[in-house]
Amino acid sequence: MRLAVLLAVVCGLSVAAGSPETVMITYQAKPGAEAALAHAIERHWATAREQKLVLESPHVTLRGVEDDGRVYFVDVFAWRDAATPDAAPKSIQAIWAEMNGATETRGGKPGILIQRVSVVSR
Repeated sequence: MRLAVLLAVVCGLSVAAGSPETVMITYQAKPGAEAALAHAIERHWATAREQKLVLESPHVTLRGVEDDGRVYFVDVFAWRDAATPDAAPKSIQAIWAEMNGATETRGGKPGILIQRVSVVSR
């Protein structure tokens, strides 16, 4: 839970509880941890869906490669309730811990960067 609160404070995320919150999360994979991170992202989505913590749409996971060959992922989805990350179940928190272990700080940005976004078009 401390991770969720810290990430919310660092990213300046604050919206009313009870309302959905769309986020874009950028994960900067540690070299050699790309597959493990991709798997953790997949399990995070599946677990959050099973527990009805997220909306079905929007959702997209992207993989990118920087010019130097380092891999990053971008995951866009909507929490059903903006308060969910602050009170995430232990199953979600355990996946977050795995994600933290598979990411690295890069270019002055944290290994996991969470930004609140809104859908412009579909």
